[in-house]
Amino acid sequence: MSSQPPRRRWAGFTLFLLILAMIAMVVVPVFLIRPFSPQTPGGLAVAFALRRWAPLATALALIAGLALAVSLWRGGRWWSRALVVLALIPLAGAAWFSRFNVFEKMFAPLGASRFVPAAEAGWVEPGDLVLAVERNGEAAAYPVRQVAYHHIVQDVVGGVPVAVTY
Repeated sequence: MSSQPPRRRWAGFTLFLLILAMIAMVVVPVFLIRPFSPQTPGGLAVAFALRRWAPLATALALIAGLALAVSLWRGGRWWSRALVVLALIPLAGAAWFSRFNVFEKMFAPLGASRFVPAAEAGWVEPGDLVLAVERNGEAAAYPVRQVAYHHIVQDVVGGVPVAVTY
C-alpha cells in the first residue's frame, strides 16, 4: 500500500509531461511559421519535422494518456478523477489538430481582392516593396506587406490570369 501514492504521482507527472509535449508538438510549428516574422532554415526544418511526426506521436500519446488515466482512475477521489478526465481533453485536442494543415489556414489565398489605381492606394507607403506584373500593356503592383500574409494573390493582368506569390 505504501507504493501506491508514489506510483500515482509518477503516473500524474507522466500524464502532465505528455500533455505539454503534445501541445508543443502542435503549437511550435505554428509559432515558427507564423506570418510577419523572420523564418530561418533551421526553424522551418524543425517545424516541418514536427508537423510530419505529430499525427503519429499525438495518437500514441493519447493511447498512453488513456492508459495512465485508467491507472489514475482506480482508487482516485472524485476530484482527481475529474482532473484525469480534464487532462485528456488537451491530449485529444492535440491529436485532432495534428491532422489538420494549419498552415493553409494561416496563409489563406486572398479571396475577393479589390484593386485601385496607385494614386488611390493610401495604405501603401512610398517606401513599401511591391511585386509588379506587366502583361499586354497593363501593369499591377501588389504590396509585399499584404502578400506576405496570404502568400498568393490571384488576378488577371492584361487579360492573362496570374498567381502572384513569393
